[in-house]
Amino acid sequence: MANKEATVAELTDHFRQSSAIVLTEYRGLSVTQLKQLRRGIQSDATYAVVKNTLTRIAAKEAGIDAFDGLLVGPSALAFIHGDAVTVAKSLRDFAKENPQLVIKGGYFDGAAISPAEVMQLANLETREVLLAKLAGAFKASLYGAAYMFNAPLAQAVRTVDALRQKQESAG
Repeated sequence: MANKEATVAELTDHFRQSSAIVLTEYRGLSVTQLKQLRRGIQSDATYAVVKNTLTRIAAKEAGIDAFDGLLVGPSALAFIHGDAVTVAKSLRDFAKENPQLVIKGGYFDGAAISPAEVMQLANLETREVLLAKLAGAFKASLYGAAYMFNAPLAQAVRTVDALRQKQESAG
């Protein structure tokens, strides 16, 4: 009994500390495949095979009802503590290669999301790509601003030089 209470407490902490959660069914996947999946997302998420009853209790204690009715069959949760887009992409790609992995739903930004919405999340650019694009846009803006500031100065220098040459040739 104490072991179950400890498991519920640990799961409740995972629910509370995760920025997003994806519920999957892993029926038919080998231990090796599950290890491969865990390795693929370990930098941004913890992938845990869970008991449905204990998970239901922990989710309720954490105030999350996103998985009501979905906790049937062999379930595993990806508790995301990093980039949700990266994890969603990894789960999508793994599921393409291993159709036994079924994405059943998720929890993101305080609300339940459907499997289709998890896929939409997977189709977004990662945080790093968005930051790189933003940096590129800023860099281009700075180059444009530098050119705009230098253009009048260069024009003025050319005008003064032309006047000087005209004066020298006239004199």
